[in-house]
Amino acid sequence: MAKIPPGVGPRFPQVVVLFGATGDLARRKLLPGLFHLASAGFIPGCRIVGVSLDDLDLDGFRASARKALDEFSARKVSDADWATFAACLDYVPLAAGAPALKAAVDRAEQSLMQSFGGECRRLHYLSVPPSAALPAVRLLHEAGVVERSRIVMEKPFGTDKASSVSLNAKLHEVFAEEQIFRIDHFLGKEPAQNILAFRFANGLFEPIWNRNFIDHVQIDVPETLGLGKRSAFYEQTGAYRDMVVTHLFQILAFMAMEPPTALEPAPISEEKNKVFRSMLPVQPGDVVRGQYTGYRDEDGVDPESETETFIALKCFIDNWRWAGVPFFLRTGKRLAEGQRIISIAFREPPKSMFPAGSGVGAQGPDHLTFDLADASKMSLSFYGKRPGPGMRLDKLSLQFAMHDTGLIGDVLEAYERLILDAMRGDRTLFTTAEGIERLWEVSTHLLEAPPPVRLYPPGSWGPKSIHQLIAPHAWRLPFERAWRGPNPHGS
Repeated sequence: MAKIPPGVGPRFPQVVVLFGATGDLARRKLLPGLFHLASAGFIPGCRIVGVSLDDLDLDGFRASARKALDEFSARKVSDADWATFAACLDYVPLAAGAPALKAAVDRAEQSLMQSFGGECRRLHYLSVPPSAALPAVRLLHEAGVVERSRIVMEKPFGTDKASSVSLNAKLHEVFAEEQIFRIDHFLGKEPAQNILAFRFANGLFEPIWNRNFIDHVQIDVPETLGLGKRSAFYEQTGAYRDMVVTHLFQILAFMAMEPPTALEPAPISEEKNKVFRSMLPVQPGDVVRGQYTGYRDEDGVDPESETETFIALKCFIDNWRWAGVPFFLRTGKRLAEGQRIISIAFREPPKSMFPAGSGVGAQGPDHLTFDLADASKMSLSFYGKRPGPGMRLDKLSLQFAMHDTGLIGDVLEAYERLILDAMRGDRTLFTTAEGIERLWEVSTHLLEAPPPVRLYPPGSWGPKSIHQLIAPHAWRLPFERAWRGPNPHGS
């Protein structure tokens, strides 16, 4: 096993209290992630106390966890590693209340101190619906396990400005702001953090990252998936609350922020919040809301529902660097492809010296594209001369993929990285109370007067009016060319 570099993991052993331990997110991501972090040595010691509504005993929870690892772990689970991990698990049914939770945390801490000595820390992960978040916080308070702890909150964090302010106020009655980690798994992905490296480490791109050279920006996260069992939840939320405030605006902040004074959590959070403060309110006239045909027939959905399963919008950052540059955001369910890209369109030359019919400009401006999927990819498109007589130009591209480096196996999944960061107290990739409240504030006009939803067929790119929204530009997806696959010869 590779040696874990110092400073990557937390200094102290960790007791993880996992609310929603038998739910979908825990089964798909959190338990497999914790298994990998513990078995690979990222955490010096770990005990996990599962909490959920299910009336299970410890053996039942262990069986559920083993099934989750067999089904969803991206890495092979050896019998020896499983035996070690299973011994770290405990379980408390929610109905058992605060005394049972307190006893389980005490047992876990005593076990860690016997094995490792010294102090340990607590990480409370709330993998629960929004309505269950505050009851879970109250239970932690009643159990007396708030001290030496951090708490991870899942989205959505409120549904508007008033609800988010109220939620923060009630949270702050129990937890200090520096203990609260509002998670956005998009920012946990390797490519999202690569944006910081790309922007601030390279003299080639840093000088042109502004309104003088960039024409517009697209952040495009279409999904092919439907809603499955989430229809009733989604009916109360919609694509804007579910995806834009919690994910796409966070990516926009990484893309648009000023250089921080240091590559540390507090300066980075401050620069992200400056972007949010500079955002102009989202105007309903700059938004297209859509709903896929058949959504109203799903369980838990109003037959006359106006909830959007698709949203595209134009927004602006009113500061010196980005004044006048439109940012186009798009996301939705049951669309033609599943992608996660940032596409930066550069301004075209002020005058063309090439003859008519040469092809220059025919395929749009030059683009820098980041693929935000787990395997990091980047592409820079440009015009180049076609070989042969005459002056014919084609769109060419330089491409990089993490596969090219041989380091793809070192990539942590988003939830794994974020769990590690929360254990270490690193808030770089998490949202602050100020940031989330400001984003709901700029959303107020849209939430109070949303445009009507327009139907779109499943498997399409959304309502046709998205083309008027972005005109005279065009959406990058679908791409004009495919990403190149990994080279099996490594050349």
